[in-house]
Amino acid sequence: MLSLLVALPLAGCGFRPVYGPDGSAGALRNQFEFQAPDDLNSFNLVGRLEERLGQPRAPRYLLGYRIALDTSALAISGSNNIERYNVIGQLDYSVTERGGKAAVATGRVENFTSYSTTASPVGTRAAERDAYARLMISLADLLVTRLLATAPGWAPARGTPAGVGPTAAQKPLRRQ
Repeated sequence: MLSLLVALPLAGCGFRPVYGPDGSAGALRNQFEFQAPDDLNSFNLVGRLEERLGQPRAPRYLLGYRIALDTSALAISGSNNIERYNVIGQLDYSVTERGGKAAVATGRVENFTSYSTTASPVGTRAAERDAYARLMISLADLLVTRLLATAPGWAPARGTPAGVGPTAAQKPLRRQ
C-alpha cells in the first residue's frame, strides 16, 4: 500500500525509470563512438565508458572529451614532507550525431580523489597511478549518469529513426 502511494505522484509527472523497458539507458547502449584515447588517463576513461555504455556497433553519436587534471598538496608534515595529495579532475564533453556538426549535448563533470605518500618511491608512484585510474572511473560514471539523465532531451527513444527526437517542448533546459 505504501509503495502505491509513493509511486502515484511519480506516475503523474511522466517519470520513467532510466533502466526500464523504455528508459534512456537502452536507447544509448552501443550508440557511442568515443574519441580515441591518447594517454593512460584517457585510456582508462574510455575503457570505463565502454563498460557502461557498450562498444559501438553502428554508433549514432560521437563523444568527444577534454580532461583537465590538477594535483595539490593536502597534508604536509611538520618536517615539510607532503604526505597526501588531492587529484582534481574536470571532464568537458560533447555529444554530436554522426554526420552532424552541432553538438546535441555538452557539459562538464568534476570530481577528485586522493592518495598518500609512503616511504617508498615505488609505493608512492603506485598509489598515484591508482588514484588517477580511480578518478577516470569516477569521471566516466558521472558522465554516464549525466548522459542518461539528459538523454530524453536529445536522444530519440529506442527504435526511433535518426533525426527524429523529442519535440522542443519535451527538451529539458541545459545548464550553461
